[in-house]
Amino acid sequence: MTAPSTSIAEPGAAIGYAAPLTRLRRRMAEGHALPVLTVLFVILVLWYLAAIGMNWATETVKLERAGEPYGITGTIAATWSAERPVLPAPHQIAVELWTSTVDVKPSSPRSLLYHSWVTLSSTLLGFLIGTVLGVLLAVGIIHSRTLDKSLMPWLVASQTIPILAIAPMVIVVLNSVGVTGLLPKAFISTYLSFFPVAVGMVKGLRSPDVMLLDLMHTYSAKRTQTLAKLRWPASTPFLFASMKVAVAAALVGAIVGELPTGAVAGLGARLLAGSYYGQTIQIWSALFAAAIMAGCLVWLVGLGERIVLRRMGTRS
Repeated sequence: MTAPSTSIAEPGAAIGYAAPLTRLRRRMAEGHALPVLTVLFVILVLWYLAAIGMNWATETVKLERAGEPYGITGTIAATWSAERPVLPAPHQIAVELWTSTVDVKPSSPRSLLYHSWVTLSSTLLGFLIGTVLGVLLAVGIIHSRTLDKSLMPWLVASQTIPILAIAPMVIVVLNSVGVTGLLPKAFISTYLSFFPVAVGMVKGLRSPDVMLLDLMHTYSAKRTQTLAKLRWPASTPFLFASMKVAVAAALVGAIVGELPTGAVAGLGARLLAGSYYGQTIQIWSALFAAAIMAGCLVWLVGLGERIVLRRMGTRS
């Protein structure tokens, strides 16, 4: 009688630091990476062509004033290496990102990491407050018909007010009562982030089947027991989907909150400084830093979703 054979994992098969490379090779073999890389390549080509077209006039004038002979190749090279281009080339933004994150100390005001942390702190605080507020509003709405009929329309109407119009008013009002620093920007992030959570949680808390609700009623379950045992587990996927939208909206609110305050730190302040001095490369690098931060925050929420749903047994 032969002993059962045991399968031994291949070296680097989703173990340790080789796991990301293994998953990347698997996705490339399955054909998931090629479409993404193709789209990225097309975007880069179009971007470089757009940089030529938008910077051509200004760089041609500069070359003529310099009195140096130039041709098409020289003009194209100038459009991709201009000091203050109308549209920076992708490699210029990449160099600026590297320079402002690696070549300077993280605590320096010239560092994007320093400005990113200032914006991130208000984003996370506003996102936390907005999530808690949205969940509480959703619980109140599903348990009170009065709140459902009276509060829900006002929640929808509140989101029709442009954030650029309300942000200065929030800053001025809070400053008049002595609230400065992190909280005003966090409140603006809260304003943008609570609504997706509230709407998503209302949908999620109402998602259980009527038969299951009747079964809980048959067992004489209290409202709190129904909420904890049935409604809350059913609403968890809705909550995380809403949080992904809310965390990105909170980041936008934090950046917008830095614009009317004349802040000297934060990605919004970085954008303002770049616009004041015509530093378009600095502006674009701050925009890319914000996009990277938003992607990381959404990824972290998705990671939390996978962990929670796996522990709940709803995802393998």
